[in-house]
Amino acid sequence: MFVPGNFSNTRFWQAQQATHEAPSSKTTPLDPQPPHSPETIARNSEDLSSGLNDQNLPPPEEAGQDWTRSFHGLSSEAFSPEAVKALLAPINPDDIEIKPDGIIYLPEIKYRRILNAAFGPGGWGLAPRGETIVTAKAVTREYALVVLGRLVSVARGEQDYFSPEGIPTAVEGCKSTALRRCCKDLGVASELWDPRYIRKFMAHNAREVFVEHQVTKKRKKIYLRKDDKVQYPYKETKYGAQSS
Repeated sequence: MFVPGNFSNTRFWQAQQATHEAPSSKTTPLDPQPPHSPETIARNSEDLSSGLNDQNLPPPEEAGQDWTRSFHGLSSEAFSPEAVKALLAPINPDDIEIKPDGIIYLPEIKYRRILNAAFGPGGWGLAPRGETIVTAKAVTREYALVVLGRLVSVARGEQDYFSPEGIPTAVEGCKSTALRRCCKDLGVASELWDPRYIRKFMAHNAREVFVEHQVTKKRKKIYLRKDDKVQYPYKETKYGAQSS
């Protein structure tokens, strides 16, 4: 007797079950599959609302170091004097940028140029230590900085995103964040973490202004370089003054 909603009672399903139980039978993706229970679907499903944590990839089969686990060459010897000079060179103040909240930073491309000057293009690289973790609002991944076949530093990067379409860009931002953090162990741009240097730089190179958002009309105080201008959608204004 066929019971509506009970797929396992149909003759077709029973015939398929008998075929599947035969030792010599082989199933294909085109064969009818038994329905999944709601519990199984919920447990195995992955979506960005709850975040997903990809598992580490298996180690590569080719010869060489497995940089997802290896610490090969860490602190084995110092780099050449020429490389050290390039890494520890003082930062050019013209290269430093200021965020609206007053945080100073060196653009990611400047770190790459310093590493290229010290070790040459191809003499260094970032090796992922695991798979990308995507949560509902951010992307994070751990990377290892490898220089001349030696592990130098390990750091985790992260980057926020606001829509699923922004995840690829966030993945690149995550990699850049990890690179900047790894470079700290090489002494690159170490001034940016020195409180005295920060205060001196801000006193000589920064200014604070009040701006108004040209769409929302909201006002706030921001910081920027003295040689920079306020950019759209903001315009400089006096605090408390009426907008024109």
